[in-house]
Amino acid sequence: MIRIREAIVVEGKYDNIKLQAVVDTLIVETNGFGIFKDKDRLAFLRRLAAERGLIILTDSDSAGMVIRNHLGGAVPPDCVKQAYIPPVVGKERRKAAPSKEGLLGVEGIDGAVIEQALRQAGATVLDEQPDAPQLNLTTADLFELGLCGQPHSAALRQALLKELALPAYLSTSRLLQYINTALSPDRWQEALAAAKNEKSASPVDK
Repeated sequence: MIRIREAIVVEGKYDNIKLQAVVDTLIVETNGFGIFKDKDRLAFLRRLAAERGLIILTDSDSAGMVIRNHLGGAVPPDCVKQAYIPPVVGKERRKAAPSKEGLLGVEGIDGAVIEQALRQAGATVLDEQPDAPQLNLTTADLFELGLCGQPHSAALRQALLKELALPAYLSTSRLLQYINTALSPDRWQEALAAAKNEKSASPVDK
């Protein structure tokens, strides 16, 4: 178990229970889409973000992304870090059927994978010396690399998201944030090369 400074936001109580076995920090539930109308909880999250920082850790499905985007717009972005679990096909044991998109939620992901996601998000692990930031790419850099604003950017970006085990619908700005906070220069070059190789091996877009 690791101790971190930031509070973590998850969707529901089973996610909370899972996180309690992985990390020692304050964990706040959104109650799913209930956060959209819960002004008191949003105010609490803003206060936590200002006082200690906030890490958003939602499911990798589209509903999780909607909640993540809502929170990202409601809390000052410089106080928020984004942690992503990989899109893993499966069903939690307690459920009779898989989710609509057939992906495991936070509660179904292995604890070691969750810890890695938190570290990659830049969580401040107490009693450990934090690594200095190593990448500072810009949108212009992504354009030069063909990841945005060019005819086949979408296909290359999808190949990169797949290589990094990130949700397929992650926006370009969120991808850029992830690259700068989670990847070493070596891992970035490795992932980019793999994405380009996969893109070149795919049929040419019509």
